[in-house]
Amino acid sequence: MRRQNLAVVLGAVRAHSPLSRADVAGRVGLTRAAVSSLVDELIERGALTEAPAAASGRVGRPGRALTISDHGPAGLGLEIGATHLGACVVDLRGKARLWRRVEQPNADRPAAQVLAEAAALAAEAEAEATTLGLRVQGRVIAVPGVVPNHPGGLVERAPNLGWHSVRIAHHWPDQNTVPEPENEANLGALAEYWNAEQPVETFVHVSAETGIGAALIIDGRLFRGARGFAGELGHIPVQPDGPRCTCGSRGCLEQYAGKAAVLAEAGLGRHSDPVALLAERAGAGHAPTLRALDRAGNALGLALASAVDLIDPDALVLGGAYAELAEWLLPSVRAELAARVVVRPWAPEALRPSALGRRGPLLGAAMTTVRRIMADPTQLSVD
Repeated sequence: MRRQNLAVVLGAVRAHSPLSRADVAGRVGLTRAAVSSLVDELIERGALTEAPAAASGRVGRPGRALTISDHGPAGLGLEIGATHLGACVVDLRGKARLWRRVEQPNADRPAAQVLAEAAALAAEAEAEATTLGLRVQGRVIAVPGVVPNHPGGLVERAPNLGWHSVRIAHHWPDQNTVPEPENEANLGALAEYWNAEQPVETFVHVSAETGIGAALIIDGRLFRGARGFAGELGHIPVQPDGPRCTCGSRGCLEQYAGKAAVLAEAGLGRHSDPVALLAERAGAGHAPTLRALDRAGNALGLALASAVDLIDPDALVLGGAYAELAEWLLPSVRAELAARVVVRPWAPEALRPSALGRRGPLLGAAMTTVRRIMADPTQLSVD
């Protein structure tokens, strides 16, 4: 009961601060004495701060204002992509306090080497967070692969990295700071939901980096499937006799709407930031790029139409690289949806780009720890 009440008080202050202790009591329906005890504990745990309130003009002893601490507990998010590493630290307010992105090739390199480099970036981020007065309480790492439901830090399969049955802890140098892995698309969807002012309760979030991933938020909760494999949209066949995919099948969506496929179709070579290159060429009216994005949108719309018929979501959200290319993808995706989603109402505006873009998975990774702290403040140590 106390854990629940701590979470209720912390949530009230986060949502409505600054508040006095009396204000909190009025909002959460607890006695002032109970709230005072809970507030004292949250201050000791570093989650809240209390300072003299601004002058109100009212007669009587000045009150004190409670706010979420911008120092103290924080979450560290990490990301391993085929072409980059990333790190992000988010405080209890939900504010990202630092970002790091290192462009480097990670595909088909030894997992131990990539994870050692990710650990070095994590250590740098934690050290910088300390200088900002933040204390990292948890670590989550976004990976472009399948993470099973059972615990143990296993990445079952990450085709675009060339990983099979990789346990993060086996290759992480410091066993005290091993991050928990999670699929990048899942984290992007959670970030979308957690950051929305008016969140949609049931939606499909589809994103592209090297591969294509999707995540399902159903009634406000991430749907992982029986074993954690839900959302493999990139490996849904859109052309049964199409080209061979990295997964071993043929005609997968990634072979038509993945970054590598779009670059090849556009006649563009390797680039340090292929998404920026595609956007630049499309914006300049480069005909091969526009045709490639139109073809990708058609294939994506075909796959998403099946998802709409199967799941009946309120919305479809394009995240990751798709968000930055949405201007040129949306027309053909919407055309496919209009032609194929005929058994239920579907509005064109229900398909939209994410405001988070390529930062979604990393932000979701860092926010996972923050959300856990908000739900259970007792996991914080007493200062």
